[in-house]
Parts: sequence; C-alpha cells; structure tokens
Amino acid sequence: MDIESFREYCLSLPGTTEGMKWDHLCFMIEEKIYVIIAIDEGNRFSIKCNPDEFDELAARGGISQAYHMAKRQWIQIENLEVLNDNELKRRVADSRAMVLAKLPKKTQAKYA
Repeated sequence: MDIESFREYCLSLPGTTEGMKWDHLCFMIEEKIYVIIAIDEGNRFSIKCNPDEFDELAARGGISQAYHMAKRQWIQIENLEVLNDNELKRRVADSRAMVLAKLPKKTQAKYA
C-alpha cells in the first residue's frame, strides 16, 4: 500500500483527524494517537496492538517494539509493505478501537 492510500484509509475511519507531532504524521481519534508514521524515514510507523499478540508480532520480520511507546502495547512496522493490505487495514482499525476503548463512554458512543 502506498502512503496516499494508507492516509485515505485512516481518514475514512469515523472520527479520525490527522496532524503533525514530533515531525511525524499522526492519525488520531479525539486527539489520541492510534497511528504515528515517519513519512521522511521510509514510512516507518507505529500502532497499538493487543498485548497478547505482541510476542507473535515482534517475532515477525520488519516488526519490533515501538520506541518511546508503552512496552508490549505498541509495535513499530518498518514500512507499509511489511503487512499485506488486508492485515494492515485490520491492524490499524484494531489500534483505533483500542485507543477509543480507553476514552469515556460518552465519547465512545459518538463513534459506535
């Protein structure tokens, strides 16, 4: 998947906004990041993951613990080609859902 298709997909998810933080493109819901991507560094990006899947994901080529993010809860993916399009979309949607689940119930209801 190329960066424009990736961007379009992220922005298609309800409530998603984009912005720049720390020289990285971020996709957020209610100002909470669920994808952070280094567009100037080969499109390396980080997403939230289920801690139960962390070891399995981190064992795969091109995936590791995300720097400066909660241990075993965020993974860094080398580029947009590491995962096939379907898995990439699913993992981004899951990251968004995990971030949304931490927000107040009233906020969650806006996106149900």
